[in-house]
Amino acid sequence: QILLEQSGGGLVQPGGSLRLSCRALGNIFRIFTMAWYRQAPGKERELVAKVNEDGSTNYADSVKGRFTISGVYANNTVTLQMDSLKPEDTAVYYCWGPRNSWGQGTQVTVSS
Repeated sequence: QILLEQSGGGLVQPGGSLRLSCRALGNIFRIFTMAWYRQAPGKERELVAKVNEDGSTNYADSVKGRFTISGVYANNTVTLQMDSLKPEDTAVYYCWGPRNSWGQGTQVTVSS
C-alpha cells in the first residue's frame, strides 16, 4: 500500500504562483508515472499534468506554458509549479501515483 502526502495550495490572486508537492511513502523500487489531477465543484476529475517513467511530460492544453511538473525518484516526490494562475484554475488538486494511489487533495483558490 502506497500513501501519498501532499503539501502546498492555498489562496492566491490572479497572476500569482503556487507550488504543490507530493511525497510517496511505501515500498517503491523504481520510477513510476505520476500525475496531478484537479476537480472543481460539480465537475469530473481531470488530468492536469503527468510525468512518465521515461521523463517525458504531458499537460492539459489549459495549463501549457504555465504549469511545470517535476518528478524526483530519489526522493519519491513529484511537484507541480503553477505560475500565472487564473480563476478557472480553482479546484481541489490531487496527486496520483503507484498502485493507483491518491493524495488527500489540496484546495487551490485563485481569486481577487
